[in-house]
Amino acid sequence: MRRKLFLSAIFLLLGLSVLTAFAQTTPKPSAISGDVGSIDGGKIVLKTANGDVEAVLSDKTQYFRVPPDNPKLSAAVAATVSEIGVGDKLLVTGMLSDDKKSIPAKAVYIMSKSAIAERQTNYLEDWKKRGTYGKVVNYNPQTSVITITTRSFGAEKTVNVKTAGNTEFYRYAPDSTEFSKALKSKLSEVEPNDEIRVLGNKNADGTEIEAEKIVTGAYVQRGGKIKAINLEKKEIIITDSNTNKDVSVVLNDYSVLKQFPTELAQRFSGAQAGGGGGQGGFRPPGQGGGGQTTPQPAGQQNPQTSGQGGFRPGGGGGIDDSRFQNIKITDLKVGEAIGILISKNSDPSRVTAVKLFTGVEPFLNRPQAGGGGGRQGGGGGASLNIPGLDGFGGN
Repeated sequence: MRRKLFLSAIFLLLGLSVLTAFAQTTPKPSAISGDVGSIDGGKIVLKTANGDVEAVLSDKTQYFRVPPDNPKLSAAVAATVSEIGVGDKLLVTGMLSDDKKSIPAKAVYIMSKSAIAERQTNYLEDWKKRGTYGKVVNYNPQTSVITITTRSFGAEKTVNVKTAGNTEFYRYAPDSTEFSKALKSKLSEVEPNDEIRVLGNKNADGTEIEAEKIVTGAYVQRGGKIKAINLEKKEIIITDSNTNKDVSVVLNDYSVLKQFPTELAQRFSGAQAGGGGGQGGFRPPGQGGGGQTTPQPAGQQNPQTSGQGGFRPGGGGGIDDSRFQNIKITDLKVGEAIGILISKNSDPSRVTAVKLFTGVEPFLNRPQAGGGGGRQGGGGGASLNIPGLDGFGGN
């Protein structure tokens, strides 16, 4: 459902290199990428972001296999059409028809579904072992060190993140936590209070990290009761629980809608009211977690917390929302309380929901729910503090 950052980067790099090579000999080259929907004789239906495209094969079509971890033309090796299967990712070059529905395939570059799955597994395992998640305190442009805080088993820890010339920086696009939409960034764009995740080797006591990859984002949580729902426009009106003003909430194709389990919401909000925290925390792509430096694989239960709907140790109340039920806008009801995650600098009167949780009334009704303990900013007033309603979720 969600495209991972490395897959998007793979096809972007591959597509650009293909177009550059073809530009020297062909007036208007095309490079179309997508998933194989079907294979029928000499035709392959590609499922692309802009709809189906039929790749027409011939005896002159060349086939190449590209390893997912090295998306360069120089790394491609010769392949055959028999190696292509449904679900594989292809990049097809040729001259796209005027109606953009078909393309006579000059060359086909293949990334097998199984190879991508293996690469993704290795990617996630690497984040589990060497990923750190927290909040930016400050950064020093002279030393290129970012100071962050993390939470583990209820305790806050300060960590110095050392960056270098080869450190890769990414920043989420406004109103999205899609890795495919993340933008290349740089150290100077990191800001205090940003939520951050870092991939890199730690020192013995975990107080320093040599950063290889850094992703940051600035999000806040808001909440209120639904006043009106417009299914056609995918827009709802809520009365903000903090400001008592009406806010238009827009849902787009990337918005994640979930049902927060009632019993779990009561438990967490009660813990927060008693000083138990509840920081949302971060996750590597496709994983749950809550600010911990050693997140567990999705579906794995901690023996001390099993049966609590995905509660993860270490985040002061972090939670794996992948176990929450997915819902649709048609499941929402007027009068229902919701929590939303929005970009920090959104227009306070009209926002786009990166995430939307129902079942959060205990958090809205908690004493001082709009006050201390939550992330601040965005649209005037304090934000909520709903575990799992964070900026690095994923399905």
